Amino acid sequence: MTQNQCKLSVNINKIATLRNSRGGNVPDLLKVAADIQKFGAQGITIHPRPDERHIRYQDARDLKSIVYAEYNIEGNPLEQSFIDLVLETKPTQVTLVPDGNDNLTSNAGWNTIKNKDFLTEITQEFQRNNIRVSIFVDPVLEMIEGAKITGTDRIELYTEAFAHQYGLGNKNAIEPYTKAAILAHELGIGINAGHDLSLDNIQFFNQNIPNLMEVSIGHALISESLYLGLDNVVNMYLQRLK
Repeated sequence: MTQNQCKLSVNINKIATLRNSRGGNVPDLLKVAADIQKFGAQGITIHPRPDERHIRYQDARDLKSIVYAEYNIEGNPLEQSFIDLVLETKPTQVTLVPDGNDNLTSNAGWNTIKNKDFLTEITQEFQRNNIRVSIFVDPVLEMIEGAKITGTDRIELYTEAFAHQYGLGNKNAIEPYTKAAILAHELGIGINAGHDLSLDNIQFFNQNIPNLMEVSIGHALISESLYLGLDNVVNMYLQRLK
């Protein structure tokens, strides 16, 4: 299938986790963000949480002057502090994720039907401030249709189930994602994806998701970089996304 170049946005939460484990400013989050862009990545993603256990709210503010590529802030808009932070920093994109404060990581997409009114209202508020909105969803067709009603610009497909099954050798796990992407495109919604994507599965995923615009990758990319080097790993992803 024909495929436009998919953008790589690197989630730097794990850099903040490493920094926070010792206090101080090593590794330097801002320098890492600058270097990742210099190495070729087209975006930087952060996911601040209320307890600031990795990305701090001040990091989001400081990164504003560093990130010249796509700046994507993920988080739960049920937290007023998150809404205020996004409206203050005005990133390129806000990704709405329904994770609880005690979640180690995101583990489900929105029920866009049940939460239609809330998602519509918050989407409009961000869009009024010229911030592109993406809603985190499972690859369920009804949820894609529900996302359309909210007026969101994009969805982000939650890819953990695909990644797990692909690692077990089940390539058919891509099918619901392909169908979801086809429907989203037909409805005029942009398509992002993220969660547990890695060098092992990213090329297959990219080749089977039509009109994929952006992937957000953090844990795997940073872990792989410990072995292979950050500059090298960023460019390995870029090669697989061609």
